[in-house]
Amino acid sequence: MALVAHIDSGKTTLTESILLQSQFLSSAGSVDTGSTTTDFLPAERERGITIQSASIPVKWKGWTFNLIDTPGHADFGMEVESASRVVDGAVVLIDAVEGVEAQTKGVWRQLDRYDVRSRILFLNKLDRPGASFRSSMLSVLANRLHPRPMAISLPIASFDPQDYARAEPGIQGLVDLVNWEVWKYDSDGKASVHALPRTMQELEGSELFPPSHPIVPHLLPARVTMLDNLAQVSESLLDTLLELPEDPSAYLSVQASDIMPHLRAAALRNDVLPVLCGSAFKHIGTELLMNYVGELLPSPIDVEPNPKALAANAPLRMLAWKVGWDKRKGWMTFVRVYSGTLKNQSSVLNASRNQKEKVSKLLLLYAAEAQEVDSLPFGSVGAVLGLKYTRTGDTLVSVAGGSNASSLRDIIPPPPLMSVSVIPHSHADLEPVEQALSALARTDPSVRFETHEGQLLVHGLGALHLEIVESRLREEWKVNFEFGRRRVSFRECLGSGDISGVGNIWQADIGGQPVQIKTDFSVTPLGDEEPGDPLWDGNVVLTANGKPLPPGELHANTNDPLAHVAKGISSTLSSSPNTTLALSRARIQLKGLDYPKEVHPSVLAGASAAILRKIVRAAGQGDLMEPYIRLKISVDESSVGRVVEDLGEHGGEVLDLDAAEEAEPEPLTEESTYIPPQWLSPSTGKASKGTSSRMKRTILAVAPLSKMLDFSTRLRALSGGHGLFQMENDGFKRVSSQRALDILRELGRM
Repeated sequence: MALVAHIDSGKTTLTESILLQSQFLSSAGSVDTGSTTTDFLPAERERGITIQSASIPVKWKGWTFNLIDTPGHADFGMEVESASRVVDGAVVLIDAVEGVEAQTKGVWRQLDRYDVRSRILFLNKLDRPGASFRSSMLSVLANRLHPRPMAISLPIASFDPQDYARAEPGIQGLVDLVNWEVWKYDSDGKASVHALPRTMQELEGSELFPPSHPIVPHLLPARVTMLDNLAQVSESLLDTLLELPEDPSAYLSVQASDIMPHLRAAALRNDVLPVLCGSAFKHIGTELLMNYVGELLPSPIDVEPNPKALAANAPLRMLAWKVGWDKRKGWMTFVRVYSGTLKNQSSVLNASRNQKEKVSKLLLLYAAEAQEVDSLPFGSVGAVLGLKYTRTGDTLVSVAGGSNASSLRDIIPPPPLMSVSVIPHSHADLEPVEQALSALARTDPSVRFETHEGQLLVHGLGALHLEIVESRLREEWKVNFEFGRRRVSFRECLGSGDISGVGNIWQADIGGQPVQIKTDFSVTPLGDEEPGDPLWDGNVVLTANGKPLPPGELHANTNDPLAHVAKGISSTLSSSPNTTLALSRARIQLKGLDYPKEVHPSVLAGASAAILRKIVRAAGQGDLMEPYIRLKISVDESSVGRVVEDLGEHGGEVLDLDAAEEAEPEPLTEESTYIPPQWLSPSTGKASKGTSSRMKRTILAVAPLSKMLDFSTRLRALSGGHGLFQMENDGFKRVSSQRALDILRELGRM
């Protein structure tokens, strides 16, 4: 299971709370003091953010979870991408003060992309002023995360009814609507659990709540709505409810053992989205969340479509979902076992690269701590030492059944948006810097580097990402270099020149013998509506029969002639002969290939690159593209004019003013969903009626990333320090001819 969310929603704090409650820790660390278990990199502790996902096996009651804490910052999207690929279910956190935020939707889409169907929503930080259970539920519907969010626990802000009248923020207890229990927490976060009475009369006279506590009349409607909602997706539960007597209190008599199988089945099918709440910092709601994770999220058996993979003698098959480097242990490959059992000191075959690998040690990782084990059984997540060639996304299988094994679905890194030049201090530092970069790119595939006309360039997902790359190169690999100026990654499209007369033959002398190689390429621009292939950075590359051709390093057999042709195509696409920018939005089909059989296939890489470069040069320079970002800016009313003017001056376009949410389709309806009253989280009463929210204005805009590299500094000056903004990638867009000239000047091409 993964914990995923927008930055600062409390994922790492919840992980600490889970580790404390499962008795793995004797006291919980804190993000503020840099003492948490899963944030163990120096850069993470220094900044108080998660940079890489960390895995921890957690034993809870009769279950074992492999818990993966992921980063929330968009610059580290690759870590969420690789974790989403191997988890069976996810807990999505929402900060109950902020509701659904930009990156919440980003990670939600990543889970969709890798078919992680089962999710639980945890509304965190209910102890903070301004937190609201109601607003968070409405924001789930408004952002269309799920049509049927289902509250299965309700917060009790205080057991003193006067606190509701005074709008005191806080959370002192929870009501579990399925098990029909109330959890009371003392000041140390220790819980006592009490069964609730099964009739409305007894409930109103119960000693668990003081007389006239405002939440009591709402408990029955909340349970009735939850059961009715569940019955709409479970016919057998509907039959059970129809047999109940007419009395409304009859719904209280339904036992948890009758509800849980239906709730689990609905959660596995993604028919409902169970919603729990609490405060990870105060350890309130953690135990209840973990109980429901065990009950509702799928085990590996639930998501494995092939029954043969579950057999005891099934052949080994696993996916390397992450590669890490450790000073003492060397290369560590994180794997998820999809069938069979991986044994210590065994040999495995990397089916993605057709390389044999030797397993020297198997580890269960407790974040930075490791425990050696003899085997990793089906479904487990662990780390393997000793693998030399494996990279993120590779499939590993047993050597015996290896030759006909199919690869598991690959993990696709997001395209780079920003690059920076790396300047080694001296000539002697060049090789160590290149080795360090290649090691770093193996641990984080969203980092790419290349040598461009003698200059070393590193590409990343954003400014913070490049900052972390810089500090990791210095601290972990101890190399000497300086970073040059940051610049964004531009793209060039195919020109419209005549390419019919370009030759398709490459000639050279190899070992004193003349060699002639012929490759036929059909090269056309992609239509506006046609999707590009993310593996080819927005281009489409096809074989003669029209099937997608994978990039060179993804071929099962690296000596396959097509693998070498793919390398040559990659080389040309990464650097156009017209502007040296990467090419995008081109469709390339290999129509024919003819070469002497005595020539080694590796020569095909250079030959196909040379022929394709001639075609691109003949087509001429096409439109240039640059990355755009979508901004959501929140400022005081007095600053709106200045911010809009600044956006206009920097090539931005305002899409909407004062939109509470992005201009998306109508929000999902709340007819069948239990939406609690606003006072359930008392401190929201003042905030929602106050003037502060009315004075804040929201600006939605798109702008070129190149002009927004220092936007945080500009916004601080324009808004007197009160402005906030979120940004997400909005893809590449074609630029005007004037802007294209500016870009070429910037690159020194004019």
